[in-house]
Amino acid sequence: MLDTAAHDRLPAAPGVGYKPQHFAQITAEPGSVKWLEIHAENYMGDGGRPIAQLRHLSERFAMSVHGVGLSIGGEGALDADHLARLKHLVGWLNPASFSEHLAWSTHDSHFYNDLLPLPYTDTSLQRICDHIDELQDTIGRRMLLENPSSYLAFAESTWSEPEFLAEISRRTGCGLLLDVNNVFVSATNLDFSPQGYIDAFPLDKVGEIHLGGHDEDEDDHGRPLLIDSHGREVVDPVWALLDYTLAKSGPKPVLIEWDNDVPDWPVLEAEAARAATALERVPA
Repeated sequence: MLDTAAHDRLPAAPGVGYKPQHFAQITAEPGSVKWLEIHAENYMGDGGRPIAQLRHLSERFAMSVHGVGLSIGGEGALDADHLARLKHLVGWLNPASFSEHLAWSTHDSHFYNDLLPLPYTDTSLQRICDHIDELQDTIGRRMLLENPSSYLAFAESTWSEPEFLAEISRRTGCGLLLDVNNVFVSATNLDFSPQGYIDAFPLDKVGEIHLGGHDEDEDDHGRPLLIDSHGREVVDPVWALLDYTLAKSGPKPVLIEWDNDVPDWPVLEAEAARAATALERVPA
């Protein structure tokens, strides 16, 4: 039976992306951190220290599993072996949440180390819904689908991104993961209002919010270009957009993503503490 409430088990509190170098400090001094997220593909083995540490952490913290390799938006079929390994992982870990990206990363037998964009058309919509139905049936629980960071827009798109995600959720029953930094990055790169995007987003479907750092660059015409790097602290305008979002949505689980140039634990925990402060300002 499909667990339609799986994404509601994360606390409306700060979480962080787990990194093994932080294991001892997380267990001894978690601070504001109430839940942890892992990348599914890092834990699809059957044993060893990583699995042992993950089992230990799961006894103390709510866990979220974030997939980066299923290629939900790809034209080909979902990889059966990958699905089987994912089913095994969520089966024994029993995470409070599982999520994936609105993107594609495979073509034929090739895997690309990027989360690539896709046009928002009726054809793409049906393919993604079919993939989500297969995934949810396989793992027996509802997933969350994350909005991407965008660097271009497709002329053939006939749906706005919030409408596209809302329709996917309506057709499949999946929840949504709202990455606020991705909204800010996309809004800057494509010149739209991030607050307007949040206004149009189906916030009642959101089971998890992500925050991360980005890098600043320029395009060939000298216009600002933001890169979703997950390699630094969250900037003030993204924190302000989180405040705007939480004021409309109410309290939600908020994750700090820091995957590159990972800092020492006190720096990461300080970001989680700032998220805790933002959540404390929101009426229950």
